Amino acid sequence: MAVYGIADLHLDSSGDKPMDIFGENWVNHQEKIFDNWEKNITEDDLVLIAGDISWALRLSEAYIDLRKIDELPGQKVISRGNHDYWWSTKSKLEEQDLKTIHFLHNDSFIYNSIAICGARGWAAKDSDEFDSHDEKIFSREINRLDLSLSSIEDNALEKIVMIHYPPFNVENKFPNEFVDIMLKHNVTKCVYGHLHGDGHKFAVEGNIKGIDFHCISSDYIKFIPKKIN
Repeated sequence: MAVYGIADLHLDSSGDKPMDIFGENWVNHQEKIFDNWEKNITEDDLVLIAGDISWALRLSEAYIDLRKIDELPGQKVISRGNHDYWWSTKSKLEEQDLKTIHFLHNDSFIYNSIAICGARGWAAKDSDEFDSHDEKIFSREINRLDLSLSSIEDNALEKIVMIHYPPFNVENKFPNEFVDIMLKHNVTKCVYGHLHGDGHKFAVEGNIKGIDFHCISSDYIKFIPKKIN
């Protein structure tokens, strides 16, 4: 069993949201993701999908894209991104009767003694135009990550966090408050997405304060799920 990560699938069953505005590499990106998934992922593997799954606005519309993911090999854990407007309550998400998808919603998921936790996260406080409204969302997401990590049973051998926004400041790329929460709970790995095109310059990877960080935006990893464990 291996653990893989990929974020920002940006699936669009309607065809109204082409992603090639970020570059020619995004042409037919869904086909690239699914082909690479089929080549690399087995039924015993776990795939962490860290947000921005579907451009759909309603859960009923997103179901079309979620079914495509459900039919791919492996078990999947999904957390919310800033464009997942279809995201709903935990009960409504689970009512979709998806066999291989597990939604993180202020809780955690255990797979072979590995605890998967997460939250959407938010833009760094030194981002352009960060204001009092963003401050409220930032604090709420900090609390959600803390809730998710606090839900883990003591028998977990490893703790992995999946978060959509990079948990780093923009200017100096230093770890921000989200990393403080990870350190509090002895997290060993963290995956994140959100960065596209020119935004790749803000990616931070490697072992920082004992945590291995991986940027898994789909275009950053060339639309190939990245093995992280």
